[in-house]
Amino acid sequence: MVQHEADIEVTVNGRKARSRATTLQALVAEQGFADAKVATALNGEFVSEGRRATTPLNGGDRIEIVTARQGG
Repeated sequence: MVQHEADIEVTVNGRKARSRATTLQALVAEQGFADAKVATALNGEFVSEGRRATTPLNGGDRIEIVTARQGG
């Protein structure tokens, strides 16, 4: 995994976070969702699973990671 040389500050699900991840896929894994089916958005725009590995992250980005919930 390629990492930033220094931490960047991003917002993940409304909370400030520091990360060295350079791609959305790396951040999803860093947040503990590597094996989970999730939906992601970067700065308000949906990012498909197939595009996460090539979607770069920058300081100040806003990321949403949403998991499916079971219930009834």
